[in-house]
Amino acid sequence: MKIFEDIGVLIPEVLLPKKGVDLHKWAVIAVDQFTSQPEYWEQVEAIIGDAPSTFHITLPEIYLEQPGEAEHIQSIQKTMREYLDAGILESREGLIYVERTVAGKTRKGLVMCLDLEHYDYTKGSTSLIRATEGTIVDRLPPRMKIRTGAPLELPHILVLIDDPQKTVIEPVGAARGKLEKLYDIDLMLDSGHLVGYAVNDPAIEAGVIEALRGLAKPEVFAAKYGVDSDKPVLLFAMGDGNHSLAAAKAVWERMKPEVGMHHPARYALIELENVHDEGLEFEPIHRVLFGLKTDIYAALESAFGADYSYTPVENAEEMTRRVNAGDPARQLMGFVGGGKGFGVVAIANPSTNLSVGTIQTFVDPFLKSGNAEKIDYVHGADVTVRLGQQPGNVGIYVPGMQKDDLFKTVILDGALPRKTFSMGEAREKRFYVEARKIQ
Repeated sequence: MKIFEDIGVLIPEVLLPKKGVDLHKWAVIAVDQFTSQPEYWEQVEAIIGDAPSTFHITLPEIYLEQPGEAEHIQSIQKTMREYLDAGILESREGLIYVERTVAGKTRKGLVMCLDLEHYDYTKGSTSLIRATEGTIVDRLPPRMKIRTGAPLELPHILVLIDDPQKTVIEPVGAARGKLEKLYDIDLMLDSGHLVGYAVNDPAIEAGVIEALRGLAKPEVFAAKYGVDSDKPVLLFAMGDGNHSLAAAKAVWERMKPEVGMHHPARYALIELENVHDEGLEFEPIHRVLFGLKTDIYAALESAFGADYSYTPVENAEEMTRRVNAGDPARQLMGFVGGGKGFGVVAIANPSTNLSVGTIQTFVDPFLKSGNAEKIDYVHGADVTVRLGQQPGNVGIYVPGMQKDDLFKTVILDGALPRKTFSMGEAREKRFYVEARKIQ
């Protein structure tokens, strides 16, 4: 193992399917997607059948806290061991350079490990690796159950660096013609294409490490963000999979007194991406409330008083157009359903800087008081509208944020409201391919 403790990086020993495994069936999308669309996962299951697949060694969150969850987790861990015993997975050490093409865009990344000793997901954290959104501690236990006792981890975690000069990942991409191609996969269900290359050139690997060290220099960090030179450096910011990394951290903290500091569970396998990658887009994450028990519009008016207003609009297109256009004096969000058609809610004198944060300050106590059965966080206006129009539901469409604002906002203001942004829409999310031993 190569460990670079000053920047919290481990060059991992990665497990990949051996030759002959059908990679189209092996690779499955991140488990935290399509959480209100069981038909997607039914399609996945039909495609895969009994073939070796990451579907059999991960747990889609749609099944979390459902009857049979404990048995499902036991089955996952048993299948992991069977795959290892059967030699389905082969080991190789080194970074992996990946290119994901979907929806006409290609984004680039590096698969590596980060040191959980450098990560703190609690509010006000100043660690080298930080959460960009609020972590809901109550969501960690079911994820911890899956990781505890599992021999393998599979990453859907995407971590960002702020590298405007493109010194870390992009030089690897420029040299990919000299690298060994490890996999080349047409991904299922309209999710595009994925290619992975072994970074087997020591000079290229060394260049990655030195470039990361360059970004982490206190004087470089202070000048970039206009902060004091003693401000703790933020090198790695969570993009996707915050709760998965937080669960890994929580499991590690629990294990550490028993296993010591030199244990594979100290590290987590992730994909690193540059926030300045042209193929990376931030998409808003919308809300859908299910099983409304009360008039949500009356509740909004009661909560925000004279700062609240509602304007009905003709259709979904008009709703999204108005919200996306914005209003310099008020925060806008689209509403569909809840006993009405389409409309735009405006909030004057908001309590937070983002519409998504303002509506979340309403939604949390609304749910806690039992005014709706549950909430889900969804991608895409089409899903928001379709689910919001179902009887008893309401969909809330929120505008997105600019990705260039992410690092400075987190450095100066701390973590954003949870589920503020998404790196692409649902079908653009990371697919499981690589695995790593954590026992």
